[in-house]
Amino acid sequence: MMKKILIITIILYSGLFSQVRIKDIVSMENATETTLVGYGLVTGLDGTGDRASRNYGSVFTVQTITNMLERFGITVPRENLRTRNVAAVMITANSPAFARIGTRFDVTVSSLGDATSLEGGILLMAPLLDAGGKQYAMAQGPISVGGYNIETSAGEKVRKNHALTGRIPAGAVVNTPIPSNIFDFNQPIRFLLHEPDFVTASRIAESINGNIPSDSLIAHILNAGVVEVRVPDSLKSSHRAAGFLAQLESLEIAPDVEARVVINERTGTVVAGGNVTISEIMVSHGSLTIHIRRRPVISQPSASFASTGTTVVEFVTETTAKEDIATTAAIRETSSVQDLAAALNELGLRPRDVIAIFQSIKQAGALNAELIII
Repeated sequence: MMKKILIITIILYSGLFSQVRIKDIVSMENATETTLVGYGLVTGLDGTGDRASRNYGSVFTVQTITNMLERFGITVPRENLRTRNVAAVMITANSPAFARIGTRFDVTVSSLGDATSLEGGILLMAPLLDAGGKQYAMAQGPISVGGYNIETSAGEKVRKNHALTGRIPAGAVVNTPIPSNIFDFNQPIRFLLHEPDFVTASRIAESINGNIPSDSLIAHILNAGVVEVRVPDSLKSSHRAAGFLAQLESLEIAPDVEARVVINERTGTVVAGGNVTISEIMVSHGSLTIHIRRRPVISQPSASFASTGTTVVEFVTETTAKEDIATTAAIRETSSVQDLAAALNELGLRPRDVIAIFQSIKQAGALNAELIII
């Protein structure tokens, strides 16, 4: 059995980050995206749409087509419909913050029935609703799939990417104002941190109070994830308040990051912060390999004409067990994750072994960081 050696890629980043703008690490309350969803029909498919069979077809597709045709004054019996060029789809999107009537945004379309591909399809006009069922936008347009799924009559299949999900760039347009984006500058503005942290929140408040002249402090920390800013009375007019917000977003601070180690088992990648340390530990690894092999043996009857036997194939099972000599690596105190990864590479471990070792180090209290496995 060939032993697969793990190559660990180390990505280290310094615990002291360079200066970043406040707008890059926070979002403003009431200035978030609105999640929308819809249902519609995609037409123009090359025989890859939903089936209309009475036994196993997509009944909702036939019903939707019937309802649509009736709105155009056309009545067709359901049993006469052929829907292989039509597919029922679900539409999902996030409307951008501060969207107004006429604002366009992208939508994602995914098959709901038993269609085999949405390639070349066009989404018919479909309403997009929020969580409360209120319509805010309409979606329509050609779908960009970025792949294909072809099946020949001989049963051969050729597939690239996933052809049952597509995207319509700028395929939706807002037709109803979204109230969540209305600002009242008479009320304090709240910055929501993408990564809640008291140190980062404190630095944001200090930067605002130190750069914005005022008779009193205008920025206060509500918790690790929220910094509240009071708009000075002299800036509460709409045009001046907008400039005030732009000034706040442009301020730069150095955010603080928790000590974390992230492991990706599929790629053998370890991502760690520069402030991650490891206490003194000893790592020992040894593995047991069991190899079971079936070897065919041909049994033939006698070569005489009187023999009535037949040729048979028997199998002989051979089992071998091999235990590797345990290897040991010592990690000195206050070592970095890079030192640990180098030691694990010397041991020639598989990804699952590395995960087990990191978990054991964490349980032993030697890993001074949060361990995240993805």
